[in-house]
Amino acid sequence: MESKVSRRLTQATAPEVCEHIYLPRLHREFGPGFRYLTDINQAHLLMLHGAGLIPADVAGALARALRQIEAEGPGAVPLDPEREDAYFNYEARLMAVAGADTGGRLHVARSRNDILATHDRLRARDTVLALLTALTDTREVVLQKAAAHADAVMPGYTHLQAAQPITYGYYLSGVAQAMGRDIARLRHALDGLDACPLGAGALAGTAFPIDRAATARWLGFASYAPNSLDAVASRDFAWEILSAITIATVTWGRVAQDLYIWATPEFGLIDFPDSVAGTSSIMPQKKNPVVLEYLKGKGGHMIGLLTASLAALKGSNFTHSGDGNRESMRGFWEALDEALRCASLLRLVLENATPQRANMLARARRDFSSATDLADMLVRDAGMSFREAHHVVGAVVREALDRHIPACEIDIDMVNGAAGRHTGRALALDAAAVARCLDPEQGVAARLAAGGPAPALVRDQVDAQLATLARDRHAIDTLRNTVETNRATMKRAVEQLASRQPKPIANSH
Repeated sequence: MESKVSRRLTQATAPEVCEHIYLPRLHREFGPGFRYLTDINQAHLLMLHGAGLIPADVAGALARALRQIEAEGPGAVPLDPEREDAYFNYEARLMAVAGADTGGRLHVARSRNDILATHDRLRARDTVLALLTALTDTREVVLQKAAAHADAVMPGYTHLQAAQPITYGYYLSGVAQAMGRDIARLRHALDGLDACPLGAGALAGTAFPIDRAATARWLGFASYAPNSLDAVASRDFAWEILSAITIATVTWGRVAQDLYIWATPEFGLIDFPDSVAGTSSIMPQKKNPVVLEYLKGKGGHMIGLLTASLAALKGSNFTHSGDGNRESMRGFWEALDEALRCASLLRLVLENATPQRANMLARARRDFSSATDLADMLVRDAGMSFREAHHVVGAVVREALDRHIPACEIDIDMVNGAAGRHTGRALALDAAAVARCLDPEQGVAARLAAGGPAPALVRDQVDAQLATLARDRHAIDTLRNTVETNRATMKRAVEQLASRQPKPIANSH
């Protein structure tokens, strides 16, 4: 028994190869890739017809067959692992519908290598556009919440220790700022894949007079890949996208870690509805933050996928190969799917997180996060160097801790006493001024330097980010509309080609 796809191979494919390589790959790739393989075939057909490389009647028959296969969907294509991959199985179906001779003519001036490279870019482009839409939607929710909670004073933390007062809206505005960079990285990566590999052939182009600009245009690319070897050898657009996704999910996991801690009864800063929680099989009191744990763990998952992809690529030759262009891409598709899930879940938790304003403010008043403001007052009003003021306030905090006094109960006598012991001079400080410095609401409102947490600045930051978000949405929608318009134009052209009836054969008598 010979190979089903080549007379060069005089033996049938070993059952183990079919079972362990071809069949799993077909099940994994054929369904998701069917749409793109159809589009590639149709674009190539229109180009061949336009360039006069196939007869008009053959082009019409192929157009009708491709439309039929598209209408029937991937489920109508029998998947035979002895035909190796998605392309040969699709071609077998095309030859069954159009006839062996007609169906076999579509493959002129191309290779599975440039077909696969084009498929990868088309599928990646659609998925990244979907991810960008999800991220802009999520970022908009975060910004809306930031504006709504711009005055919700809470402790800010460094080293998981109370640091300085901020607001929950300020925190969310910072998260949204990071998300803006995630979006920018993905948009940049889309620019990197906007060149069509179709027509590159196996690696060295073709001697047929093809029109690569036409196929690029039908498929919604700005241009074609200028070097045929690079076109089939490279998937660096995927590594750039996967790197951007990994950076993003690591950041989202850090945000989830904050919410995870803040939602505990010990902190009591955030509450979530039961709809985003799980429970215990044995402990009836449990409300487990399962969504946050999913987001926290996903950064590690993405790091693994990125590492596995690059490791599969490392050591492969700079050309087309199964390890370089097939095995290396497996983690990429999984990462895109996971990123879409994460973007949706991140939106869910941030939309439903309810700041416990009273608890936030009470904790900020009691936990010494306003100590820096007290030191700043000593610099302004008592003429101290900041380092000297730092020592004085540190001594005040130490005394309060020893006496089990919260920050809001520190008084002028404690400050004057510490100053006298550490500087040897008395201070003429105003009790009301000390109280103001220890009030986290007033401390936040006073932080008006650019980038600070004052509510007015937070709202300004939100407005500026919303303007950037609107520009991002416009750019994403413009690219999507361009792709969809070109695709619709291609479908109409294929329909017109399919509607041409073959000329009757003249009677030789």
